Amino acid sequence: MNIYISNLSFNVTDDDLRDYFAEYGEVSSAKVIMDKFTGKSRGFAFVEMSDDEAAKKAIEELDGATVDGRTIGVSVAKPKEDRAGGNKGDAGGFQRRNNNYSNSRY
Repeated sequence: MNIYISNLSFNVTDDDLRDYFAEYGEVSSAKVIMDKFTGKSRGFAFVEMSDDEAAKKAIEELDGATVDGRTIGVSVAKPKEDRAGGNKGDAGGFQRRNNNYSNSRY
């Protein structure tokens, strides 16, 4: 099961995550998501656990826990196509407005 962890301290590493979740079962992978330009943590991560029951127990017990001074959110990761929001392909997340002034003179 793939698990999403939010509101992580920027100091938490992949190994830290692996240690937190290993108490509940085997961790297949643990990955803090890094900003590709700055190389710093973006404050969220994904942990993969092979045993769904162990993963559910980890989610139940770690959601709302305090890690490195921050209250983390822990939930089942949603597949990319099921996530709400995002910029849906528009440039920089801005929405174009349909108005009477575009491409016209005053």
